[in-house]
Amino acid sequence: MNTPHTTLHTTLHRYVDAGTVPGAVGLVARGDDVQVVTAGSVDTAGGAAMARDSLFRIASITKPITAAAVLMLVEDGSLALDSPVETWLPELAKPSVVRTPDAPVEDVVPAARPITVEDLLSSRTGWGFPDDFSLPAVQSLFTVQKDGRALQDWPDADTWLALLSRVPMLHQPGDAWLYGTSSDLQGILVARASGRSLPDFLKERIFEPLGMNDTAFEVPESKRHRFTSAYSPSPDGTLEMVDTPDGEWSRVPRFHSGGGGLVSTADDWLAFARMLLNGGEAGGRRLLAPASVARMTTDHLTPAQRGNATLFLEGQGWGYGGQVDISAADPWNVPGRYGWVGGTGTTAHVVPSTGTVAILLTQVAMESPTPTPLMRDFWRSVALG
Repeated sequence: MNTPHTTLHTTLHRYVDAGTVPGAVGLVARGDDVQVVTAGSVDTAGGAAMARDSLFRIASITKPITAAAVLMLVEDGSLALDSPVETWLPELAKPSVVRTPDAPVEDVVPAARPITVEDLLSSRTGWGFPDDFSLPAVQSLFTVQKDGRALQDWPDADTWLALLSRVPMLHQPGDAWLYGTSSDLQGILVARASGRSLPDFLKERIFEPLGMNDTAFEVPESKRHRFTSAYSPSPDGTLEMVDTPDGEWSRVPRFHSGGGGLVSTADDWLAFARMLLNGGEAGGRRLLAPASVARMTTDHLTPAQRGNATLFLEGQGWGYGGQVDISAADPWNVPGRYGWVGGTGTTAHVVPSTGTVAILLTQVAMESPTPTPLMRDFWRSVALG
Protein backbone atom coordinates (compact mmCIF):
# COMPACT_ATOMS: atom_id res chain seq x y z
CA MET A 1 0.00 0.00 0.00
CA ASN A 2 1.35 3.39 -0.99
CA THR A 3 1.87 5.93 1.76
CA PRO A 4 1.81 9.69 1.03
CA HIS A 5 5.61 9.66 1.18
CA THR A 6 5.98 6.86 -1.38
CA THR A 7 3.42 8.53 -3.68
CA LEU A 8 5.39 11.79 -3.57
CA HIS A 9 8.67 9.91 -4.03
CA THR A 10 7.32 8.05 -7.07
CA THR A 11 5.97 11.24 -8.63
CA LEU A 12 9.17 13.27 -8.34
CA HIS A 13 11.50 10.46 -9.39
CA ARG A 14 9.35 9.69 -12.44
CA TYR A 15 9.89 13.20 -13.82
CA VAL A 16 13.60 13.21 -12.94
CA ASP A 17 14.11 9.82 -14.60
CA ALA A 18 12.32 11.11 -17.71
CA GLY A 19 14.71 14.07 -17.90
CA THR A 20 11.90 16.62 -17.49
CA VAL A 21 13.77 18.20 -14.58
CA PRO A 22 17.32 17.60 -13.29
CA GLY A 23 16.01 17.48 -9.74
CA ALA A 24 13.26 18.47 -7.36
CA VAL A 25 12.46 19.04 -3.71
CA GLY A 26 8.93 18.28 -2.55
CA LEU A 27 7.78 19.19 0.96
CA VAL A 28 4.41 18.38 2.46
CA ALA A 29 3.64 19.41 6.04
CA ARG A 30 0.51 18.43 7.91
CA GLY A 31 0.81 20.03 11.30
CA ASP A 32 4.09 18.89 12.83
CA ASP A 33 4.42 15.99 10.38
CA VAL A 34 6.79 17.13 7.63
CA GLN A 35 7.62 14.89 4.69
CA VAL A 36 10.42 15.90 2.35
CA VAL A 37 11.41 14.08 -0.84
CA THR A 38 14.48 15.03 -2.83
CA ALA A 39 15.19 13.66 -6.30
CA GLY A 40 17.91 14.08 -8.89
CA SER A 41 20.69 16.64 -8.79
CA VAL A 42 21.28 20.39 -8.77
CA ASP A 43 22.26 20.43 -12.45
CA THR A 44 22.36 18.27 -15.58
CA ALA A 45 26.12 17.73 -15.39
CA GLY A 46 26.08 15.17 -12.61
CA GLY A 47 26.60 17.73 -9.87
CA ALA A 48 25.66 17.40 -6.24
CA ALA A 49 22.56 15.46 -5.32
CA MET A 50 19.49 17.57 -4.66
CA ALA A 51 19.14 18.19 -0.93
CA ARG A 52 16.50 19.48 1.43
CA ASP A 53 18.44 22.74 1.81
CA SER A 54 19.11 23.27 -1.90
CA LEU A 55 18.55 26.88 -2.99
CA PHE A 56 16.19 27.84 -5.79
CA ARG A 57 15.14 30.98 -7.62
CA ILE A 58 11.57 30.93 -6.36
CA ALA A 59 10.18 33.53 -8.81
CA SER A 60 6.51 34.38 -8.22
CA ILE A 61 6.10 32.57 -4.92
CA THR A 62 7.88 35.73 -3.77
CA LYS A 63 4.53 37.51 -4.24
CA PRO A 64 2.82 36.36 -1.01
CA ILE A 65 5.85 37.49 1.01
CA THR A 66 5.73 40.96 -0.52
CA ALA A 67 1.99 41.23 0.12
CA ALA A 68 2.61 40.36 3.77
CA ALA A 69 5.15 43.17 3.95
CA VAL A 70 2.60 45.68 2.63
CA LEU A 71 0.10 44.54 5.26
CA MET A 72 2.71 45.03 7.98
CA LEU A 73 2.99 48.66 6.93
CA VAL A 74 -0.81 48.95 6.97
CA GLU A 75 -0.79 47.66 10.54
CA ASP A 76 2.02 50.08 11.40
CA GLY A 77 -0.17 52.95 10.21
CA SER A 78 2.28 53.89 7.45
CA LEU A 79 -0.26 52.85 4.80
CA ALA A 80 -4.02 52.41 4.59
CA LEU A 81 -5.83 50.08 2.21
CA ASP A 82 -7.88 52.94 0.76
CA SER A 83 -4.94 55.36 0.50
CA PRO A 84 -4.03 56.60 -2.99
CA VAL A 85 -0.59 55.22 -3.82
CA GLU A 86 0.42 58.52 -5.42
CA THR A 87 1.42 59.68 -1.94
CA TRP A 88 4.42 57.33 -2.18
CA LEU A 89 4.45 56.66 -5.93
CA PRO A 90 3.88 60.15 -7.39
CA GLU A 91 4.81 58.85 -10.84
CA LEU A 92 1.40 57.13 -10.84
CA ALA A 93 -0.63 60.23 -9.90
CA LYS A 94 -2.21 60.78 -13.31
CA PRO A 95 -2.30 57.51 -15.25
CA SER A 96 -4.09 57.17 -18.55
CA VAL A 97 -6.25 54.21 -19.57
CA VAL A 98 -6.93 52.93 -23.09
CA ARG A 99 -10.52 53.71 -24.08
CA THR A 100 -11.23 50.02 -24.68
CA PRO A 101 -8.93 47.03 -24.05
CA ASP A 102 -8.21 46.60 -27.76
CA ALA A 103 -7.74 50.32 -28.47
CA PRO A 104 -4.43 51.74 -29.75
CA VAL A 105 -2.16 53.05 -27.03
CA GLU A 106 -2.79 56.61 -28.23
CA ASP A 107 -6.55 56.35 -27.65
CA VAL A 108 -6.69 57.02 -23.91
CA VAL A 109 -8.83 58.58 -21.19
CA PRO A 110 -7.82 59.68 -17.69
CA ALA A 111 -8.09 57.26 -14.80
CA ALA A 112 -11.52 57.62 -13.18
CA ARG A 113 -10.09 57.51 -9.67
CA PRO A 114 -6.70 57.21 -7.96
CA ILE A 115 -4.96 53.84 -7.63
CA THR A 116 -5.14 52.62 -4.03
CA VAL A 117 -3.00 50.37 -1.87
CA GLU A 118 -5.77 47.77 -2.01
CA ASP A 119 -5.69 47.89 -5.82
CA LEU A 120 -2.03 46.92 -5.68
CA LEU A 121 -2.63 44.13 -3.16
CA SER A 122 -5.49 42.60 -5.15
CA SER A 123 -3.72 43.00 -8.54
CA ARG A 124 -6.39 45.37 -9.84
CA THR A 125 -4.26 48.42 -10.58
CA GLY A 126 -5.02 48.49 -14.31
CA TRP A 127 -1.50 47.39 -15.31
CA GLY A 128 -0.65 43.74 -15.79
CA PHE A 129 -1.21 40.81 -18.09
CA PRO A 130 -4.65 39.57 -19.21
CA ASP A 131 -5.48 36.38 -21.08
CA ASP A 132 -4.82 38.12 -24.42
CA PHE A 133 -1.19 39.21 -24.77
CA SER A 134 -1.75 40.68 -28.26
CA LEU A 135 -3.62 43.79 -27.06
CA PRO A 136 -1.71 47.01 -27.91
CA ALA A 137 -1.52 48.18 -24.27
CA VAL A 138 -0.18 44.77 -23.23
CA GLN A 139 2.47 44.86 -25.94
CA SER A 140 3.47 48.29 -24.65
CA LEU A 141 3.67 46.92 -21.11
CA PHE A 142 5.99 44.14 -22.28
CA THR A 143 8.63 46.79 -23.07
CA VAL A 144 8.74 47.68 -19.35
CA GLN A 145 7.55 44.55 -17.52
CA LYS A 146 10.29 42.29 -18.80
CA ASP A 147 10.80 38.65 -17.90
CA GLY A 148 11.02 38.58 -14.10
CA ARG A 149 13.41 35.65 -14.29
CA ALA A 150 16.18 37.88 -15.69
CA LEU A 151 16.20 40.74 -13.21
CA GLN A 152 19.74 41.92 -13.85
CA ASP A 153 18.36 43.36 -17.11
CA TRP A 154 15.91 45.64 -15.26
CA PRO A 155 16.72 49.28 -14.44
CA ASP A 156 16.54 50.66 -10.92
CA ALA A 157 13.06 51.05 -9.39
CA ASP A 158 12.82 54.81 -9.97
CA THR A 159 13.65 54.45 -13.66
CA TRP A 160 11.31 51.49 -14.04
CA LEU A 161 8.43 53.34 -12.42
CA ALA A 162 8.96 56.35 -14.67
CA LEU A 163 8.82 54.05 -17.70
CA LEU A 164 5.69 52.31 -16.44
CA SER A 165 3.90 55.62 -15.90
CA ARG A 166 4.09 56.23 -19.67
CA VAL A 167 2.33 52.95 -20.48
CA PRO A 168 -1.47 53.29 -20.59
CA MET A 169 -3.42 51.06 -18.24
CA LEU A 170 -5.53 48.33 -19.81
CA HIS A 171 -8.43 48.86 -17.40
CA GLN A 172 -9.61 51.46 -14.93
CA PRO A 173 -8.30 50.99 -11.36
CA GLY A 174 -10.26 48.28 -9.55
CA ASP A 175 -12.06 47.00 -12.64
CA ALA A 176 -10.00 43.95 -13.64
CA TRP A 177 -7.53 41.45 -12.25
CA LEU A 178 -4.27 41.58 -14.22
CA TYR A 179 -1.17 39.56 -13.52
CA GLY A 180 2.28 40.59 -12.44
CA THR A 181 2.81 44.35 -12.37
CA SER A 182 1.02 44.99 -9.08
CA SER A 183 3.43 42.84 -7.06
CA ASP A 184 6.46 44.75 -8.32
CA LEU A 185 4.64 47.98 -7.47
CA GLN A 186 4.07 46.58 -3.98
CA GLY A 187 7.81 46.08 -3.57
CA ILE A 188 8.53 49.69 -4.49
CA LEU A 189 5.72 50.86 -2.21
CA VAL A 190 7.21 48.95 0.74
CA ALA A 191 10.60 50.57 0.18
CA ARG A 192 9.30 54.11 -0.16
CA ALA A 193 6.74 53.93 2.65
CA SER A 194 9.21 52.36 5.09
CA GLY A 195 12.27 54.36 4.10
CA ARG A 196 14.17 51.08 3.81
CA SER A 197 15.25 49.02 0.84
CA LEU A 198 12.94 46.08 0.14
CA PRO A 199 15.74 43.57 0.95
CA ASP A 200 16.38 45.27 4.31
CA PHE A 201 12.69 45.50 5.21
CA LEU A 202 11.98 41.87 4.38
CA LYS A 203 15.05 40.71 6.29
CA GLU A 204 14.18 42.68 9.41
CA ARG A 205 10.42 42.13 9.52
CA ILE A 206 9.97 38.66 7.98
CA PHE A 207 13.12 36.63 7.33
CA GLU A 208 14.95 37.10 10.64
CA PRO A 209 11.88 36.67 12.87
CA LEU A 210 10.91 33.49 11.01
CA GLY A 211 14.44 32.08 10.78
CA MET A 212 14.34 32.25 6.96
CA ASN A 213 18.13 32.42 6.86
CA ASP A 214 18.50 31.36 3.22
CA THR A 215 15.93 33.73 1.68
CA ALA A 216 17.34 36.81 -0.02
CA PHE A 217 17.80 38.66 -3.32
CA GLU A 218 21.25 37.16 -3.83
CA VAL A 219 23.23 34.03 -2.97
CA PRO A 220 26.58 34.70 -1.27
CA GLU A 221 29.57 32.67 -2.34
CA SER A 222 29.48 30.64 0.87
CA LYS A 223 26.09 29.18 -0.12
CA ARG A 224 26.52 28.68 -3.85
CA HIS A 225 27.44 25.02 -3.47
CA ARG A 226 23.76 24.56 -2.52
CA PHE A 227 22.40 26.73 -5.35
CA THR A 228 20.76 24.98 -8.29
CA SER A 229 21.42 25.81 -11.93
CA ALA A 230 18.43 27.12 -13.88
CA TYR A 231 17.08 25.74 -17.16
CA SER A 232 14.42 26.26 -19.77
CA PRO A 233 12.97 23.57 -22.04
CA SER A 234 14.15 23.50 -25.64
CA PRO A 235 11.87 22.56 -28.56
CA ASP A 236 13.74 19.27 -28.98
CA GLY A 237 12.96 18.27 -25.41
CA THR A 238 16.39 18.95 -23.98
CA LEU A 239 17.12 21.44 -21.23
CA GLU A 240 18.99 24.66 -21.95
CA MET A 241 20.92 26.22 -19.09
CA VAL A 242 19.91 29.84 -18.49
CA ASP A 243 21.74 30.62 -15.25
CA THR A 244 24.47 29.13 -13.08
CA PRO A 245 25.11 29.40 -9.32
CA ASP A 246 27.71 32.09 -10.04
CA GLY A 247 25.42 33.96 -12.44
CA GLU A 248 22.63 36.48 -12.02
CA TRP A 249 21.95 35.88 -8.34
CA SER A 250 25.58 36.32 -7.28
CA ARG A 251 24.81 40.01 -6.59
CA VAL A 252 21.74 42.02 -5.65
CA PRO A 253 20.17 43.46 -8.83
CA ARG A 254 19.34 47.14 -9.24
CA PHE A 255 15.65 46.25 -9.19
CA HIS A 256 14.39 44.52 -6.05
CA SER A 257 11.46 42.58 -7.46
CA GLY A 258 8.57 42.11 -5.08
CA GLY A 259 7.02 40.01 -7.80
CA GLY A 260 9.74 37.41 -8.21
CA GLY A 261 13.20 38.33 -6.99
CA LEU A 262 13.86 35.94 -4.11
CA VAL A 263 15.99 32.85 -3.68
CA SER A 264 14.87 30.44 -0.97
CA THR A 265 14.59 26.87 0.30
CA ALA A 266 11.65 24.60 1.01
CA ASP A 267 12.06 24.95 4.77
CA ASP A 268 12.26 28.74 4.60
CA TRP A 269 8.98 28.98 2.71
CA LEU A 270 7.50 26.47 5.16
CA ALA A 271 8.32 28.88 8.00
CA PHE A 272 6.43 31.66 6.20
CA ALA A 273 3.51 29.31 5.47
CA ARG A 274 3.24 28.21 9.09
CA MET A 275 3.08 31.83 10.17
CA LEU A 276 0.07 32.28 7.88
CA LEU A 277 -1.59 29.11 9.17
CA ASN A 278 -1.03 30.33 12.73
CA GLY A 279 -2.88 33.57 12.12
CA GLY A 280 0.24 35.71 11.74
CA GLU A 281 2.16 34.46 14.77
CA ALA A 282 5.40 32.48 14.93
CA GLY A 283 7.53 31.47 17.88
CA GLY A 284 5.46 33.57 20.27
CA ARG A 285 5.99 36.67 18.13
CA ARG A 286 3.21 38.33 16.14
CA LEU A 287 4.16 39.38 12.61
CA LEU A 288 0.66 40.01 11.27
CA ALA A 289 -2.76 40.39 12.84
CA PRO A 290 -5.22 37.55 12.18
CA ALA A 291 -7.42 40.01 10.28
CA SER A 292 -4.55 40.81 7.90
CA VAL A 293 -3.87 37.13 7.26
CA ALA A 294 -7.58 36.62 6.62
CA ARG A 295 -7.67 39.43 4.07
CA MET A 296 -4.53 38.10 2.44
CA THR A 297 -5.97 34.60 2.02
CA THR A 298 -9.54 35.54 1.02
CA ASP A 299 -10.69 35.94 -2.58
CA HIS A 300 -11.31 39.60 -3.48
CA LEU A 301 -12.45 39.18 -7.08
CA THR A 302 -15.91 39.37 -8.59
CA PRO A 303 -17.19 36.46 -10.71
CA ALA A 304 -16.67 38.58 -13.82
CA GLN A 305 -13.07 39.36 -12.87
CA ARG A 306 -12.35 35.66 -12.29
CA GLY A 307 -14.03 34.82 -15.58
CA ASN A 308 -11.75 37.17 -17.49
CA ALA A 309 -8.58 35.68 -15.98
CA THR A 310 -8.89 32.01 -16.83
CA LEU A 311 -5.38 31.71 -18.34
CA PHE A 312 -3.74 32.42 -14.99
CA LEU A 313 -6.40 31.61 -12.42
CA GLU A 314 -8.28 28.74 -14.12
CA GLY A 315 -11.54 29.91 -12.54
CA GLN A 316 -10.18 30.33 -9.02
CA GLY A 317 -9.87 33.57 -7.06
CA TRP A 318 -7.10 35.88 -5.86
CA GLY A 319 -6.34 37.23 -2.41
CA TYR A 320 -3.32 39.42 -1.76
CA GLY A 321 -0.21 38.05 -3.46
CA GLY A 322 -1.65 34.64 -4.25
CA GLN A 323 -4.47 32.57 -5.66
CA VAL A 324 -7.36 31.48 -3.46
CA ASP A 325 -9.32 28.39 -4.45
CA ILE A 326 -13.09 28.89 -4.44
CA SER A 327 -14.20 25.63 -6.08
CA ALA A 328 -13.05 22.01 -6.08
CA ALA A 329 -12.40 21.93 -9.82
CA ASP A 330 -9.57 19.40 -9.43
CA PRO A 331 -8.69 17.00 -6.60
CA TRP A 332 -6.14 19.47 -5.20
CA ASN A 333 -8.43 22.51 -5.26
CA VAL A 334 -9.78 23.00 -1.75
CA PRO A 335 -11.86 26.13 -1.06
CA GLY A 336 -9.58 28.46 0.89
CA ARG A 337 -6.34 26.93 -0.42
CA TYR A 338 -3.90 29.83 -0.90
CA GLY A 339 -0.62 30.09 -2.76
CA TRP A 340 0.92 30.46 -6.17
CA VAL A 341 3.33 29.15 -8.79
CA GLY A 342 6.68 30.52 -9.94
CA GLY A 343 7.82 30.74 -13.54
CA THR A 344 11.13 29.09 -12.64
CA GLY A 345 9.28 25.87 -11.75
CA THR A 346 8.17 26.42 -8.14
CA THR A 347 4.87 26.14 -6.28
CA ALA A 348 3.82 26.80 -2.69
CA HIS A 349 0.38 26.54 -1.09
CA VAL A 350 -1.28 26.45 2.30
CA VAL A 351 -4.64 24.83 3.06
CA PRO A 352 -6.01 26.50 6.19
CA SER A 353 -8.87 24.02 6.61
CA THR A 354 -6.47 21.08 6.96
CA GLY A 355 -3.30 22.81 8.14
CA THR A 356 -1.43 21.51 5.11
CA VAL A 357 1.57 23.14 3.42
CA ALA A 358 2.73 21.88 0.01
CA ILE A 359 5.92 23.19 -1.59
CA LEU A 360 7.53 22.02 -4.84
CA LEU A 361 10.86 23.45 -5.97
CA THR A 362 12.40 22.63 -9.35
CA GLN A 363 14.82 24.52 -11.59
CA VAL A 364 13.14 24.25 -15.02
CA ALA A 365 11.18 27.26 -16.22
CA MET A 366 7.51 27.16 -17.12
CA GLU A 367 6.80 27.82 -20.79
CA SER A 368 3.40 29.44 -20.18
CA PRO A 369 1.18 30.53 -17.28
CA THR A 370 -0.39 27.06 -17.29
CA PRO A 371 0.94 24.84 -14.49
CA THR A 372 3.16 22.02 -15.72
CA PRO A 373 2.24 18.31 -15.60
CA LEU A 374 4.78 17.88 -12.80
CA MET A 375 3.10 20.61 -10.75
CA ARG A 376 -0.33 19.06 -11.23
CA ASP A 377 0.92 15.58 -10.38
CA PHE A 378 2.62 16.94 -7.27
CA TRP A 379 -0.63 18.60 -6.18
CA ARG A 380 -2.51 15.38 -6.94
CA SER A 381 -0.11 13.36 -4.79
CA VAL A 382 -0.62 15.83 -1.94
CA ALA A 383 -4.40 15.61 -2.29
CA LEU A 384 -4.32 11.80 -2.32
CA GLY A 385 -2.17 11.84 0.82
